[in-house]
Amino acid sequence: MEIKKLLFFLFIFFNQYVLASYDDSLFGGIEIGSKGIKISVLDVDNIKKGDYEVKSFWTENVGIARGIAIDGKLAQEDIQKAAETVYSNYLRIKNEFKVADQNIFIVGSSGVAMASNTKDLVDAVKKLTNKELDFIDAQAEGKMLLKGCIPPMNYLNSTVLDIGGGNTKGGYVDTFNNDNFVFFPISFDYGSITLTETVKKKTKNESIGEYNEKLFGITPMLREQVKAMYNSKPQAMEKEKVYMSGGAVWAFYTLYNGSEAKDNFNEFTLEDVINYDAMIKNNYAKFEELAKKNKEAEKVLKTYSQKHLISGAALILVSLENIPNINDKKLFFAKQGQIAWLVSYIADRSKKVKKIW
Repeated sequence: MEIKKLLFFLFIFFNQYVLASYDDSLFGGIEIGSKGIKISVLDVDNIKKGDYEVKSFWTENVGIARGIAIDGKLAQEDIQKAAETVYSNYLRIKNEFKVADQNIFIVGSSGVAMASNTKDLVDAVKKLTNKELDFIDAQAEGKMLLKGCIPPMNYLNSTVLDIGGGNTKGGYVDTFNNDNFVFFPISFDYGSITLTETVKKKTKNESIGEYNEKLFGITPMLREQVKAMYNSKPQAMEKEKVYMSGGAVWAFYTLYNGSEAKDNFNEFTLEDVINYDAMIKNNYAKFEELAKKNKEAEKVLKTYSQKHLISGAALILVSLENIPNINDKKLFFAKQGQIAWLVSYIADRSKKVKKIW
């Protein structure tokens, strides 16, 4: 009997110690994106007042969307690798940052959600973490991007566009009043990874010359898709400012300027993108030399191949060239766009766990 009592008190002590070791103001999020897995830890006090802090953010270069452009499915080996990476970072969030299990959310991006076998990924993540994997559609993702990428004072006169690995999405606000706004989403089904795989299927060798030739051949199709996207929501073309995010835009801004973006919102021009497009096709060695001296540029080249970068530049160009009077508009690279929708998602879900409103 004494042993049972001792075990009971040890059990109570252990649980109290474990619970006390977690900080209930911390929330963790893991996003499975087309080109990589993004992890963030958020310290929440009062989100309604904007009182939260990004404690940490990091990425794992694990691509999962390459199979979508081939047969519409996620490759099984990619699913397994992604699930294992999610699990290791899930443990890191719990053990290193002391985030309670119920405060950790795992999500899949809209680009990954395009696959026909997402259930295999859901099951693999569930098996390792015992947590549900939610997917965010392009409309919800675009709205979250807007909330994280555009200063509220600019909501009404701005469009946001995110060029991801699997797709391109964004949108704009029509009416805005205090915390309430009406969001109109826009999207089309190409990102830097899916476009690269589509072009590669048309090539017979690995040369950059042939890749550029085949990409040039399908560019009119891209322009038609982008044109249809804007025609479905014409007001997107009328906004004074365009905020852009996503890996393709991060790569462009970093390589073209030779350094990491210093501000949250960094202005650029269409001419900058045109120049970058020519350089990435014809003078790639310049960026390889830059990467030897600049860690952020090195990170870009470790994340994306030259073909991925060429595809990303093409998507930036067609997204901007279809907007009338584009040279009269203000264009910005939103540096925090890489975590904007994930932070917004965590902030939204956290209020269901903790009464902060």
